[in-house]
Amino acid sequence: IIGIAGAPMPKVLIASNNAHKHQELREIFALCASPVEFIAPREIGLDLEPAETADTYAGNAELKARAFARAVASQNKDMWVLADDSGLEVDALAGRPGIHSSRYHQQAPDGDGCRALLAELAGVPDDRRTARFRAVIALIAPDGQEYVFEGVCEGRIGYEKRGANGFGFDPVFVTDDGRTMAELPTEAKHRISHRGMAARRAAEFLRGL
Repeated sequence: IIGIAGAPMPKVLIASNNAHKHQELREIFALCASPVEFIAPREIGLDLEPAETADTYAGNAELKARAFARAVASQNKDMWVLADDSGLEVDALAGRPGIHSSRYHQQAPDGDGCRALLAELAGVPDDRRTARFRAVIALIAPDGQEYVFEGVCEGRIGYEKRGANGFGFDPVFVTDDGRTMAELPTEAKHRISHRGMAARRAAEFLRGL
């Protein structure tokens, strides 16, 4: 596949089985007009779920990227590997759930992390409900070089779930314009979100190759 300038389009394996992340990354890179051929693990018969045992977002992203890179190294020598880790940091909860955000959802009653979070923050006033989404993307080149990109989106936690355009904590994360992340149109969300910021930086890097 040839890119806009006639150079081969980078092939990038998304080191995740999360369909939501696949969709968001494809949409963000499209907004950046960054010519990349994304590949899902299932498309090449790869079934891998690395344990996220690091204590930082970057560490977890790198663990996943390295595991997938090792798995494809012998068959796909021209393939890049991209992995991300992200989380919600709530100031009133001393930064929780942070890197354990996915686990927070999994362990919440009925798997509803948003409802569990709102219950934890019951009675907490508006000025103490500040929070941020943070994302880190790890990118491994075919030659093994590693690159890391970060994005942060500041906001606060609301008092109810609102909106249907998103996943995770999006329905309770209120952005600067008063709408939750889940109420924003897709393009607007990608322009301000943590994953959008990190992915744009990765896209700009790949576009400059």
